[in-house]
Amino acid sequence: MEYFLHILIIADIYIILTLSLNLIVGYTGLAALGHIAFACVGAYTSSLLALNYGVSPWIGLVLGACIASVLGLVIGFPSIRLKGDYLALATFGFGVIVYSVSKNWVSLTRGPMGLPGIPKFSFFGFELQTVWAYLLLVAVFVFITSFIINRIVDSPFGRVLKSIREDEVASLSIGKDVNRHKLIVFIVGAFFAGIAGSLYAHYITFIDPSSFTTMESIAVLLMVVFGGMGSIRGSFAGALILVIFPEMLRFLGMPGSVAAPLRQMIYGLLLIVLMIKRPQGIIGAYRFK
Repeated sequence: MEYFLHILIIADIYIILTLSLNLIVGYTGLAALGHIAFACVGAYTSSLLALNYGVSPWIGLVLGACIASVLGLVIGFPSIRLKGDYLALATFGFGVIVYSVSKNWVSLTRGPMGLPGIPKFSFFGFELQTVWAYLLLVAVFVFITSFIINRIVDSPFGRVLKSIREDEVASLSIGKDVNRHKLIVFIVGAFFAGIAGSLYAHYITFIDPSSFTTMESIAVLLMVVFGGMGSIRGSFAGALILVIFPEMLRFLGMPGSVAAPLRQMIYGLLLIVLMIKRPQGIIGAYRFK
């Protein structure tokens, strides 16, 4: 039972990542490939503050998310002037840079050795030790994230985002500040990704650079596309299915040398079939151009 709850917690953390990336990719139509870098910044910031200075994980979570959003501003400002493949390459390169810094700045991050012993969240002096308690905590953040992003996309601001996605030139022609909207989206998306990274760090109590590779960014992007771009429900569906389903395949009773490659083959086959039959994703109504 605890193993299943653990998978649900990981799935919830990925839901926050998927929602934040969907705001950038699905609703605004920006090809971002380095989203996990913001989670990396949030995780390391919160963890280092707690380990080195005794800062409460609650404060570290907020500070980590804020620093991630500042980084979103820094990378977003030059990147928003790029389009299509060039934007994808720029954000991809940003993700590689953050990964390289976390791996090679050994004096700060301990590099490949990672950061062990990260303290868990506590509530009124009681540390959240049980899996149930942490699942409830992460579920609260999932609700807050989905509520805020839903309010954003249903607002006049969100309608401008959708117009940018459909036709950026038309948005410019009616006087909309396209670059400002893109920049805000990067900042907001980075903020929530930083929260997800901090939640992960204080749950696992150990992080190292291998948790924030480029493949993780691609995995989150796949969740957005699989569930449906431009859809809040699609973010939930994509993250839950692509986190839980591969874990279920562990129970096929096959040897480890066979089960692991088979899981990846089935996983990839499902993605290929979906992209051919329903390229807009399970619930989404928008197909990435």
